[in-house]
Parts: sequence; C-alpha cells; structure tokens
Amino acid sequence: MKTPLEMFYQREQENAGEVFLRQSLVGSWQDYRWAEVSNRVRCFAAYFKSLNLPAESRIAVFARNCADWVVTDFAIMLAGHISVPLYPGQDKDSSKYILEHSGCLAAVLGDFDVNEHIAEILDNSVHTVAIHGCTVSTDTSLEKIVQGFEPYQGCPIPDPQSIFTMLYTSGTTGNPKGVMLRHGTAASSTPRMQQSLMPAINGRHRLFSYLPLSHAMERAMVEMNALYCNGVIAFSAGMASFFQELRDIQPTVFASVPRLWVKFKEYVEANLACTPEQVKQPEAAAEARRLLGLNEAVRVLTGSAPCSPDIHTWFADIGLALREGYSMTENFCDGCFWSDEENPIPGCVGRPAIGVDLKITSDNEICFRSDALMTGYYKEPEKTASVLVDGWYHTGDAGRIDEHGRLWVTGRIGETFKTSKGKFIQPVALEGRLMESGLFQQICVFGHGKDQPLAFVYLNDKARLMSLADLNIVIAEFLATMNSTLPSHERVPRIIVTPEEWTIQNGLLTPTLKMKRKVIQAHFESLV
Repeated sequence: MKTPLEMFYQREQENAGEVFLRQSLVGSWQDYRWAEVSNRVRCFAAYFKSLNLPAESRIAVFARNCADWVVTDFAIMLAGHISVPLYPGQDKDSSKYILEHSGCLAAVLGDFDVNEHIAEILDNSVHTVAIHGCTVSTDTSLEKIVQGFEPYQGCPIPDPQSIFTMLYTSGTTGNPKGVMLRHGTAASSTPRMQQSLMPAINGRHRLFSYLPLSHAMERAMVEMNALYCNGVIAFSAGMASFFQELRDIQPTVFASVPRLWVKFKEYVEANLACTPEQVKQPEAAAEARRLLGLNEAVRVLTGSAPCSPDIHTWFADIGLALREGYSMTENFCDGCFWSDEENPIPGCVGRPAIGVDLKITSDNEICFRSDALMTGYYKEPEKTASVLVDGWYHTGDAGRIDEHGRLWVTGRIGETFKTSKGKFIQPVALEGRLMESGLFQQICVFGHGKDQPLAFVYLNDKARLMSLADLNIVIAEFLATMNSTLPSHERVPRIIVTPEEWTIQNGLLTPTLKMKRKVIQAHFESLV
C-alpha cells in the first residue's frame, strides 16, 4: 500500500520520459513529462521549505484545474504540509470563511472567479504564489520558483495516518465543513477503485480534467487514478475549446455530472442533423460519439446527483452507458459504483467497491464503513461525532439495497417535508419523475405546510423555444399523465417556471452544482 507521495517517487524514477500532464493552450498542447513534473514539484517544495512554516501547515489552492494544480498538490505533500483546495467558483464570503477557518499560512493562486476581491478574502500576512491563469498580484510565481530554487532532494515517507488534505464541503445548508483525509486514504481507496472502474487497455489511460479538482470526485477519479495507473491527464482551457479538446484527447475514462450530460446532449443535437430516432442508428451514433470525443471511452461515469432516466437512455442509444456512482467527500469517493458489464439501470448506483461495507439503518439511512473514511471535520468535534458512529459514516441520505446487493438512493432524509395533510414527501423522487418530461433543466420540489407538493423549474433549451401556449399544453398533459400514476398526496398540481437559471453566481447552487433548496424557495417565493 503506497501513499500518493510514494507513488510520486515511483513515477519520477520509473517513468521519467513519459508524458504525465497536458495543458491546453487552445489550439495546441503543452506537455509535461514526469522528469519535468518532478523538477517543478521539487523546486516548489524547496520554496515551501524556505518559508519555515510549522509542519503540517495548511496551504490553500485557489485555482481552476491546470497542470500546475497537480504540481502544487505534490509539492505541498513533499514539503510536509496540508493542501486546502477552494472551488474556483467559490463566492467571496465562503472563500474568506475557509481561509480563516483552516488557518492557511500560504496560498497558491490561479484562475478563480472572485479575484477582484482577493484583498478582502486573503490576509496580507499570507504568502502567495501565482500559477497558470493567475491575474492578481502575488509574492512570487511558480515559474520564478522553478528558475530560482534548487530541487528539494528529500524523499520523506509520510505517516499514513497523518492528514494530506482538507476538502471543504460545498455548504448546502450552512458553512462549509473541512473534511480531513489521510495520506493512507488514497493509498487504500485508489487501487480498489481502479479494479472497479479502470479496465485494462492497450496503452495508457487518458483522463480529461475539467470538473473542479477541489471536489473529491475529480481529485480521486482523475488525479489519483492517473497517478496510480500511470495515466495521462489533459486539462481543458475552458468551454470555448472544450469539445475540440475532448476530440483531441479521446479520453479512455470520462466522468461528468447530470447537469453537464444534459448540456452534452444539447451540443450533439445542435450539431448533428438527425431526429431522436435517427441518432440511434449506428452511423449517427458513431458521429455523436465523435462529436463528444468519446469514441475510445471504455468507462463513462456519472455522479454527484441523480441522473434522469431519459438522459441515461439517450446516451445508451448512442453507445455510451452512463455508470452511476454514489460516494462523498467524507470517504474520498470510496463508495458504490455500477461496475457490472451489463447496461446500468437508471437510478441504481451499483454495489460497494471492494473493501467497502454498506448498511441501511432502521430509518433507511445509508451508511458506509471503510479505511478511507475521513478522520473528522476540522475543528468541529460535535458534527464529527454526529456522523461517525462506531466506525460507520452516516450519510444523511435515504436508500435501499435490492436483492442483487445494489444500492438505490431514494432521497435526502433532511429534505423530506410534510404537507398540510400530514403526508411526508421525498422531493428527489418527484424531481426524477418531472425530469422525464424532457422540458426542464432544473427542478426543485417543495411544499412544507402546503396542501400538495409544488415545483419550481427552469426550462431547458427545447422548452424555451416553444410558444407559451404550446408549452402550457405540453406541461399540462405531462402533469396529468404523471399524476395519474402517483398516490394522491404526491400529485403535483402546479409548477412554477422561474425567469432565471439557478447558478453558483446568483447563490442558488453550491460550487458543486447542488441546489440550495431553502435559498431557491426564498428567492422565488413571490412567484407562488
């Protein structure tokens, strides 16, 4: 069992001449072989050592994904410190909270949304370093460090029980919580994740990094998987060049989230002149995969939120089976995956990974146990004790295990609400049914204290092109059909179309694109 730092030592020795990181420059690629990665990491570690920070100091990484992000991560580990990644889309207040709560003594800055507020967010005593994409003033830069520092020569072996990173949760219901993960976490979880998700291929696996590396899913499935399997990571320059970059790279393993799968489908439909029936034909399906750059993908994964059945079906029709997974920051994505070879069943997240225990409590709560669990929430012992009980992590999600040992997530226990009739409603289940209409991009079911559940929705591109009269007819027909299959207390008599999309920028989504339900309800209350 090797920690990430020990795998770094192995790669720099055994794979020095092989490309590890590829940075898109829009129209061309800058490749970094392991020898160059090693040099940059070791020079950066020497810089951190020169600051004479206390051992295990927290160092922030506030940047969009790039090759320098991974270099930074290894350098922080090598210098004996703890990385604290922030989402590049993090708002000003939560950014300031994380930096202050974690007590960061240094910050590595790249491209992030609130750079104009950096003086308000970051105390001027914090050491700052610029990496790829940085536009704010800093004390120095990675490029200057590589030119000015000799590589650190040490190869310390970290204690597997010591902390290597603190990943802050997205803050759906309050302040983000700092999840403390050990050097031994990735050492345990990554090899068994690869058994489930990384089939053997001819050549090296190619991974494409664009979801935030500050999120456990990208950190575990892309950065750590590539490190342990000797894969290649390519970094996108942004949405303007995204699909061309995918076609350039042809990833062998690719992961996304439901909201983006909808966008990918819309991209194909806008660029492929054929009907929904025609796209199922072999030639059209192959062209759809080519447009997406996924012709060589042997594993296509979806997670972070439930993926609607119509999206599953559409991608299966073009030859891409979306394999759903379910895990969380607190177990570093060491949860359940659809690893069976047969086509996934929409709504089912598969079986636990090897070495992971799963149970459902008497009140239907999903619990995990494995050696990849967090040690706790930083500075929050009471919250830690409420979720880590006798070695089990209590997720707060409701679910069931079927006769094949597969997990079905049925909702969030804390999101269940009671109508004025005394009936309990699971909003996630109703949102899944409403998504089957093919009309809505975003859905939030609510109704605490009301006679029946209602729904706020934001229309998708297809629905926004329809006339108001036609849209009303289609929605009414869909609701009538859907409601006829539901118990009377679950029927949705009305939906409310919101005039604006729900985004991170307007505060209605978390940095991981999760809905802030209470905020959405308050924001649009006047429409009810």
